[in-house]
Amino acid sequence: MHATPKPRHDDPLDVETFARPEQQRRYIAAMHRIAAERHTGDPVRVYVSAAPKTTGDTNWQRWLDRIAEDLPDGVEILHYGSVFEGQAYAWDTLASQLDGLVVIGKPKRLGSRVHVLGPVARLELRSLVAQKPVLLFTHNLGLVPVLDCKSQVMAPAEAPRLKLIAPKRWSRASATLQAAMAALRLVADNDQVTDAHRDTADHLAAPFGVGSAVS
Repeated sequence: MHATPKPRHDDPLDVETFARPEQQRRYIAAMHRIAAERHTGDPVRVYVSAAPKTTGDTNWQRWLDRIAEDLPDGVEILHYGSVFEGQAYAWDTLASQLDGLVVIGKPKRLGSRVHVLGPVARLELRSLVAQKPVLLFTHNLGLVPVLDCKSQVMAPAEAPRLKLIAPKRWSRASATLQAAMAALRLVADNDQVTDAHRDTADHLAAPFGVGSAVS
């Protein structure tokens, strides 16, 4: 019989999440509160942030379809071409109407857990990460909460980019992902909001903690 593989203690990426337990608890509580405050019939809108090279790729529609499959049924997916094409880039106005964000970065290589966001995507992430579910789209793992990722601001200083690294042992069964999906789920007529969901902490204030690399 083969022994069960053990985590490599010399590999800092060989973890289930880069978030501290307290950060996870606060995040889950915040996501549950968002879910509890949604009313029957409220639309749920998620913006997919991607660079022009990505949106111009022949696989763009396939990636959108996969994101739609990973999100709860009925979520309205928006992106630059469906919102801003031919119009001014009024991000602040749009952000106030969004319920979540999916970011698509440039992978280090095919199947890599390392993804780099450009300056615009980084700013879009910053504007929502403390308030709404923000997820990284990866080709091999699907949607990973940014909270679970390791983050690092990259040069140039005048237009910083953001590197996000998904943990090696991250699982789709993670409590943070389940909480994020709950926060993006539409409320049907027969759904009931439980008191347990109402009695949660306030919205996520600083998901990456003091001194975060997301700045």
